[in-house]
Order: sequence, then C-alpha cells, then structure tokens
Amino acid sequence: EVQLVESGGGSVQAGGSLRLSCTASGFTFDDSDMGWYRQAPGNECELVSAIHSDGSLYYAGSVKGRFTISRDNAKNTVYLQMNSLKPEDAAVYYCASPRVVLVVVVPNCYHENNYWGQGTQVTVSS
Repeated sequence: EVQLVESGGGSVQAGGSLRLSCTASGFTFDDSDMGWYRQAPGNECELVSAIHSDGSLYYAGSVKGRFTISRDNAKNTVYLQMNSLKPEDAAVYYCASPRVVLVVVVPNCYHENNYWGQGTQVTVSS
C-alpha cells in the first residue's frame, strides 16, 4: 500500500520560511517522480514543484527562486524548503507521486492521477 506522510506545515509571517517533509512507503521511491501540490480555497490543485527520479526539477513560476525541492532516497523522503513566503502561498500542501506522470493542474488534491498524502496546512500572515 502506498503511503505518503507529510509534516512541517504551520503559520508564519510574510517573509518567513517553512520546510515540508514527506516520507513515502509502499513503492520504489528511487524510481519515482515526486511532487508537491497546493490547493487554496476556491482554487484548483496546482503543482508547485517536482523532482523526477533522474533529479530534474520543476518549479511553478510563482515560487521559482523562493522554494527548493530535494529528495533523500536513503530516507524515502522528499522536502520542500519554502523561503520568502507570501500570503498568496497560503494553502494546504500535498505530497504526491504519480501513477503515470505528474500533471501541472488537477481539479482536486485527491485526483486519481496521483497517490496523495494527507496534506499539511501552510498559513502566511501579512
């Protein structure tokens, strides 16, 4: 059974930092692409960042230069370091692994395209 368990969300002031972690089990982590999505109320579920099994990276334009994704294959864990947080970054953040490929936008963060974690809330106050 695939399991993705996130941690590290919380509340910060604008300009602050948070680090999200996601530990995976139930599949071959080394061979899998991993992504971080987020969903704010009224919005679609968008791919914020991804790290592919070959190490290549993706960042949404809105977070490029502020967020850094990384993975530790020995720990089956993917991280998202979020710096210079803005109020518009506030959302529930979800770790995901695709059944086939990651897509940039899905209608919701439990869409069948991916396996999903439970989500972790990020709140950014101005």
